[in-house]
Amino acid sequence: MRLKTALIATACAAASSMALAQSQGVTKDQIQLGSIQDLSGPLAGFGKQVRMGMQLRVEELNEQGGINGRKINLKVEDSGYDPKRAVLAAQKLVNQDKIFAMVGHIGTAQNVATFPVLFDKNVINFFPVTAAREMYEPLNRLKYSFAATYYDQMRLGVPKMAKEKNAKKVCAIYQDDEFGLEVLRGAEAGLKAAGMEMAEKTSFKRGATDFSSQVARMKAANCDFVVLGTIIRETIGTIAEARKTGFNSTMISSSAAYTDLIHKLGGKAMDGLYATMTVQNPYLDEASQPIRFWANKYKTKYNEDPTVFSAYGYTLVDAFAKGAQKAGANLSTDSFIKAMDSITIPPDIFGSAQMTFSATKRLGSDASRISQIQDGKWKVVSEYMK
Repeated sequence: MRLKTALIATACAAASSMALAQSQGVTKDQIQLGSIQDLSGPLAGFGKQVRMGMQLRVEELNEQGGINGRKINLKVEDSGYDPKRAVLAAQKLVNQDKIFAMVGHIGTAQNVATFPVLFDKNVINFFPVTAAREMYEPLNRLKYSFAATYYDQMRLGVPKMAKEKNAKKVCAIYQDDEFGLEVLRGAEAGLKAAGMEMAEKTSFKRGATDFSSQVARMKAANCDFVVLGTIIRETIGTIAEARKTGFNSTMISSSAAYTDLIHKLGGKAMDGLYATMTVQNPYLDEASQPIRFWANKYKTKYNEDPTVFSAYGYTLVDAFAKGAQKAGANLSTDSFIKAMDSITIPPDIFGSAQMTFSATKRLGSDASRISQIQDGKWKVVSEYMK
């Protein structure tokens, strides 16, 4: 009898331990979420906007009573766009702050670096702000991604635009890391399928500010169509250098450069740039009433207009809330995953495509479109590509 009692006690303790491990970051009245943004490095413009969009939705949810009676507490750490700092931030959030999920972590290399920290403690990586394939491949129950990948954006967008422009020499300038390589690989795959090839390519290190040698190489090779594996300042710097030297080829970037910061900071020289995108930038003078209502709340709180990255932050928290709400009162890692794997998230006010997930499908949508900067604004110039 004593042996039986001891075995039962051991089994209960094991079950209790497993439940606690699965429910890290969940208490009777709170859900602890974490996010890592670049708040001081080359993507600080993006990171700030994502953080503010997230915080706005968190406050709305908490004002409405939270999720099944639990308020959300969001902790945000700064990586400076450095993978090593991202790992330290993840260790703090996971081991010290005991987060339930990582939400909206920005940056490809930064996310990849933190996966071991998260997954070792059964912490979900939810809707990272990067469109790299590693965010959902290889399949892992703790990964959820929301946007068409850089690879697929380029695979579909580059040959489409190259044919429309009757390009003779397609070339590439890309950031020499996981992000830039995804853009390059997608472009090369799309060109190969279309019977074309990449004529010339050159790279730069993350954090670079001088692109004169890269542009000179493109010009010397007579490239008339250039794929940009660039983000904010790299996109602006490359195009500014090209315009200065009289190099006026067609240029296309990924959704990583689809932001109003490009034309706001780069000015008239940015007109003509193409970019793939998944969510439209919310220009308020031509926005729908729901977007204007949302934008007014955002501007009242932060004293600045929202951007597409503000929309990313807002919608990813909203998507988490939908999954957690469906998981019910007994929120755990397992119940959240079960809920997400059977959920349909409809298109939102920002024009994103419908998202669905399953136990074997962890990318919500693979749809993207192409926009171009015309007279200082992004204009959609294609239908959804899939």
